[in-house]
Amino acid sequence: MAAPPIDLLQGSLDVIVLKTLSWQPMHGFGIARWIQQLSDDALPIEEGTLYPALYRLENRGFVKAEWRITENKRRAKYYRLTAAGRRQLTEHTERWEAFASVMSRILRTATQPA
Repeated sequence: MAAPPIDLLQGSLDVIVLKTLSWQPMHGFGIARWIQQLSDDALPIEEGTLYPALYRLENRGFVKAEWRITENKRRAKYYRLTAAGRRQLTEHTERWEAFASVMSRILRTATQPA
């Protein structure tokens, strides 16, 4: 059963896209499909959200794009992670893990505020 859709926190799409591209170069549809599948449809990624993120990451030098032919014999822009993108992914991952740890601690506490 698919999880209900989740709103993306600001900045989370960039790290998700970087993680997706850490496996292999992909075109936009492939990126969106992978995220949707991995999240059990909880994170449906719309084109109007994904492509601005890809352009932003490309402008910052975190991804590089090139035109290729897909497995369906169509022309598509493929994105790959750069060395700077790998460093950014590591930094983002560390920040997200720290944030998730703090949020978990706060949400699990049984102590009342003073």
